[in-house]
Amino acid sequence: MKFLIDNIWLILIALLSGGALAWPALSRSKHSVSTLEAIQLINKGKLQILDVRSAEEFSAGHLRASKHIPLKDLVSRVGELNKSEAVLVICASGTQALRGVHQLAHAGFQELYSLEGGVTKWQTEGLPIAK
Repeated sequence: MKFLIDNIWLILIALLSGGALAWPALSRSKHSVSTLEAIQLINKGKLQILDVRSAEEFSAGHLRASKHIPLKDLVSRVGELNKSEAVLVICASGTQALRGVHQLAHAGFQELYSLEGGVTKWQTEGLPIAK
């Protein structure tokens, strides 16, 4: 007990630093996938890639074979997607993609993924972009 009292600050610092290291893994959405996981999903096939960015962002560069439906139009155009196939939702940074995933989940889609870091991270890692 004396050890705990004498070293309380060191113990608290160790717990806080451990928690800070674990936070990214714990806060990750169950639908988020890394670029490596996204590539694996794309290579398996039977995956729809949905880009929910604006038309200007999409025309500046997008993943090959991606379908463009802006997030604001997704609810009205959800019928353009096949519910029996997995959907990888992509945006610029990953935040809008998660909103798209939630909208698709409410529409009855089962296998949904969002790309962590979005197209920005995809390009940063030197992965191919179509224009």
